Amino acid sequence: MTISTSYDVVNPATEQVLTTVAMADTAETDLAVARAGRAFETWRQVSPADRGRLLRRFSEQVDGHLEELAQLEVGNAGHTIGNARWEAGNVRDVLNYFSAAPERLFGRQIPVAGGVDLTFHEPLGVVGVIVPWNFPMPIASWAIAPALAAGNTVVLKPAEYTPLTALRLAELALDAGLPEDVLIVLPGEGTVVGQRLVEHPDVRKIVFTGSTAVGKAVMAGCAAHVKRVTLELGGKSANVVFADADLEKAAATAPYAVFDNAGQDCCARSRILVQRSVFDRFMELLEPAVKGMRVEDPALDTSQMGPLISQRQWDRVSSYVPDGAPVAFRGDAPDGPGFWFPPTVLAPVDAADRAVTEEVFGPVVAVLTFEDEADAVRLANAGNYGLAGSIWTRDLGRALRVSRGIEAGNLSVNSHSSVRYATPFGGFKQSGLGRELGPDALHAFTDVKNVFLATEG
Repeated sequence: MTISTSYDVVNPATEQVLTTVAMADTAETDLAVARAGRAFETWRQVSPADRGRLLRRFSEQVDGHLEELAQLEVGNAGHTIGNARWEAGNVRDVLNYFSAAPERLFGRQIPVAGGVDLTFHEPLGVVGVIVPWNFPMPIASWAIAPALAAGNTVVLKPAEYTPLTALRLAELALDAGLPEDVLIVLPGEGTVVGQRLVEHPDVRKIVFTGSTAVGKAVMAGCAAHVKRVTLELGGKSANVVFADADLEKAAATAPYAVFDNAGQDCCARSRILVQRSVFDRFMELLEPAVKGMRVEDPALDTSQMGPLISQRQWDRVSSYVPDGAPVAFRGDAPDGPGFWFPPTVLAPVDAADRAVTEEVFGPVVAVLTFEDEADAVRLANAGNYGLAGSIWTRDLGRALRVSRGIEAGNLSVNSHSSVRYATPFGGFKQSGLGRELGPDALHAFTDVKNVFLATEG
């Protein structure tokens, strides 16, 4: 196979080159799709029990290499070792969860006159998966596992910055006994490999996680072929703190809700909305929590935040905190090599400021005030995003009212949880289309076929 280009994979904490990865071109993408298409014809015929067994073996292979995968992610993506171990464990758990799915992909028998009516969930074919650089390992598994469980084959394009764990997962899949070409990982540029997967007539579905702007282009490309698409896009999530909340806990946990993974998280609660009557007290409690964050070498067990992914991302995040920005307080960050940016809190800030309305995708949070429930919901719903959010209150009725009022796909009350492999994940408005994970995710990788059997002459 002739490779057209290569890419130097850089450790964002040191700016040192880790390795060089070959990048595929359009012709190689076509070959990969053809190989996956041939593999589909046999993979779809594998019995549900055997598909499940192979996915369990894949999960066991991941479990046996958790530390290796975690260390790869520390070096490649700058994730803290604690986060990276959780992410590798999430891949294992997602594969294990969906290994039970093939034998539970039930159709229905629908009562009709004159015969018997049956439905079947048929696999789509080749699924193209385009993975971002912020959580490359778990997000890959969220598509791989249900797609394979339903009988599809997968061509996965990792982000240019972070291909290493995807390439290793493909090796582990083969070690687990998955047939050749059922899962193909194809590093390449988004404008080359990603674009070709979107345009290729034999790719029956695209799963894309990334920015809303690129997601719109992906959706438009899929429309030309009426291609199925799942999109998980940007977010500008609100962390809503009411006066009756446990302020100490709300303030102590707020930094992790936005600064985790250096803020490079679509679910980051990058707007904190605080009821005006407790604003001063909340800020008093928030300051030591922010300044106490350990921003250091992500390989250290004590590290709570690592670097940004690249110089380009550092420049982008910096543009949201220009000279004269209303910085209330900041944490610390290392000097020297690496794309380090300190945890930064902006307040008071105008609701129309870019840092409030746009997805920063970095460790910058804006704090605003609200008056009452209606005002909180109004502010939380401002803008085009609707991915996640948190609500802090001791009033159960208020928690339910505000949860129903906020237009977001994943909400937590008195916590900041967004992702569980057993529950659906996805966004409202321009934060995405469709749902990943949970009991219904398998149906996003199938088409329903209806069969009527006449029983009357």
